[in-house]
Amino acid sequence: MNLDEFRTTLGSASPPALPPLLSALWHDARGNWDQAHQIAQDVETADGAWVHAYLHRREGDADNARYWYRRAGQPEASDTLEAEWTRIVQHLLN
Repeated sequence: MNLDEFRTTLGSASPPALPPLLSALWHDARGNWDQAHQIAQDVETADGAWVHAYLHRREGDADNARYWYRRAGQPEASDTLEAEWTRIVQHLLN
């Protein structure tokens, strides 16, 4: 699956079979932050921490996001949320 195909699935009522972090980002893009967060917090990897950081950034909790960016080994994002979402999805699809 590529980014365009992933974006196309956002028009569906439910996500396709996806790995957990892509599923979390799918739910986030559909406006379901709680479901996205529930999925992401259970993935204890650097990528999981990155998605977790992004979600707390979206939530507006900068301190919590900073903690998760550190855990992810990622710089704190300063671009748009949409740009970071795209960057993470592309990373996870590769």
